[in-house]
Amino acid sequence: MLLRRMVVLALAMCLMLIAPPTISGAGVTLTIDAGRTGTGISPTLFGLMFEDINHSGDGGIYGELLADRSFLDDPTGHANWSLVTTGRAQGSFDLDTSQPINKTALTTSLRLTIARVGADERVGIANGGYYGLPVRPGTLYHVAFYARRSADFSGPLKVSLESTAGRVFAAALVSGISTSWRRYTLSIKVPFGIQPSETNQFVISMAHTGRVWFNLVSLFPATWNNRANGLRVDLMRLLKDMHPGFLRFPGGNFLEGQTIGTRFAWKNTIGALSLRPGHLDDAWGYRSSDGLGLLEYLEWCADLHMMPVLGVYAGYSLDGQYVQAGPRLRPYVQDALDEIQYATGSSHTVWGARRTADGHPAPFTIPYVEIGNEDSFDQSGGYDGRFAQFFDAIRRTYPSMKLIATTTVHSRTPDVYDQHFYESPQWFVANAGYYDHYSRNGPSIFVGEYAAQTSDIGQSEATLGAALGEAAWMTGLERNADLVAMASYAPLFANESFTQWNPDLIGFDSLSSFGSPSYYVQKLFSLYHGDVTLPSKLDGRAALAFVASKASADGTLYLTVVNTATSAQITRIVIKGVASIAARGEATVLTSGSLDDQNSLSAPVKVVPSVSQLAGVGDIFTYRFQPNSVTVLKLAMRKVVR
Repeated sequence: MLLRRMVVLALAMCLMLIAPPTISGAGVTLTIDAGRTGTGISPTLFGLMFEDINHSGDGGIYGELLADRSFLDDPTGHANWSLVTTGRAQGSFDLDTSQPINKTALTTSLRLTIARVGADERVGIANGGYYGLPVRPGTLYHVAFYARRSADFSGPLKVSLESTAGRVFAAALVSGISTSWRRYTLSIKVPFGIQPSETNQFVISMAHTGRVWFNLVSLFPATWNNRANGLRVDLMRLLKDMHPGFLRFPGGNFLEGQTIGTRFAWKNTIGALSLRPGHLDDAWGYRSSDGLGLLEYLEWCADLHMMPVLGVYAGYSLDGQYVQAGPRLRPYVQDALDEIQYATGSSHTVWGARRTADGHPAPFTIPYVEIGNEDSFDQSGGYDGRFAQFFDAIRRTYPSMKLIATTTVHSRTPDVYDQHFYESPQWFVANAGYYDHYSRNGPSIFVGEYAAQTSDIGQSEATLGAALGEAAWMTGLERNADLVAMASYAPLFANESFTQWNPDLIGFDSLSSFGSPSYYVQKLFSLYHGDVTLPSKLDGRAALAFVASKASADGTLYLTVVNTATSAQITRIVIKGVASIAARGEATVLTSGSLDDQNSLSAPVKVVPSVSQLAGVGDIFTYRFQPNSVTVLKLAMRKVVR
């Protein structure tokens, strides 16, 4: 994200048969030469960029439902936890550091004192989740926590999921609490027949006097692929439907930290949750539990068949702190080498053995490593030297790995440059040909972050108009796929109750989620393209951006056209170098009544694509591109003339 530049800055399927308009009156001709091949299109061209902003990790795709589970986010504990009493019962809680579970991560526990409790009364603690706690019918919830008791406490604990109005959906008793720290696990199931809701709380209560201490109190619903420390199902499903080619992680400003001490220190994000201290995500103003750690990122890639693009900390943080190249930088370079080995090394290597011990013996494949993030903001000019030191060390150990620079360097030649664009929709439309005449003699390009801004940067709306600008830009990315290796929109997620940056690709609350118009543009480009571009040209005046490609395996032709005009564009389409085109095709169109239209939690499918059948197409036909639209025509070529 360009934080430093901030001013505080289903697929809807409507199948119907339509006949294309007659050729007469068409003033614009789009010619596609299907007999020639252009540039190859990588299956990993379009992908995802993730960083924990807008509570998109904790409180977002990371499946944990309880906020501040280790009591480190707030010095009082009361920001996310509250006291529960009934009747005349009395109690209190505070935070205690006198007997930590360990001295590295679980240093602070919550101490609950039950001073008075009568029959049919209780005293307990409650957590309402991240701006809501979702309860769904027929759902099994997994509970885990550490606890110990005082010698005078003898009763069981009651664990429950209940509405804030007091309706209990599921509950269970936990007996045999020890006077020393022990971990307790159980599952509770919400019955069928209730309505999904988010105004709920998780409660641990008791009906006996004494004291009980708690730590690492956790609540997980079912996760994607049923991973024990996994990811949220509905958000993963939205991503899966996009068929993303790669995931760049861990971001962004989240990677750098506001200071060197708050960078993404990956070694603190692996292993048991009880050994992860978390850290202050001070770039975005809240703590990260680091439950979503390095291994979870890699498993995320594996689950969605995405290529990992790993960002490593390169010695520069947001407030201007940096490590000078030379001896002082060596520990950070070694840390990056260790990180790569953790991901890719065999079980016989030091860090590959650690990954195996963490439950994943098979190594991952990482083709790209990005050294730093947006280092053009480093006013010291030291990135060139730091990049060279990282480049040399990684290249020696991993000679086939492609290394990405985040700004211009002269000391070494990177394989790829990462470029970021946060501009107006009009800029993106005007620059759809940005890479058409770009030099092919240098490194490839990774468009690692981009999104159209309809007003101040980071304070814009994810409208249809913004999505059209991005779509026009993406035709140029696909058309120049020989130069542009990868491209990803940013940011990926936003919790609608804690949104620090707009626009975002996917919005959600604790219960629901939706894709923005930009999400559907990304989905269209990811799903509908071949493996090679086709030469194409437009004759006549029209506000059209376009790209054509074909799938070599079956001869499918894809024509993506973005019409940014307020009027329909009747276009004569001529396909050369083909013996025949199947008489029937398919048109997928994304449009809406206004450029300001957008999706939301209350109207999640206001702007979505529609799919219709085409009849009467051939090697010459006319098509009416709707105003303010993205259209993908999918045609079957019978035989290509060579």
